[in-house]
Amino acid sequence: MIRKIIGAAIGAKLAKGHPALGGATGVALATAVPFVISRVSLPAMIALGVGGYVAKRYLDGRDESEGPAGPQ
Repeated sequence: MIRKIIGAAIGAKLAKGHPALGGATGVALATAVPFVISRVSLPAMIALGVGGYVAKRYLDGRDESEGPAGPQ
């Protein structure tokens, strides 16, 4: 039950954050997430979370260092 709630929350968040992911894609993700959560081990989930966090920090830092991209 908790896995389905977590899956629904993740699917809704992904669908809101990315307009290309419509309602049907959000529903598909919400259905797939509990299956993935049940199959992946805890250390693998932690590694995926840390990897995602590090990648986001790297990409955000790279975007800031490029500066404004306006005409000069």
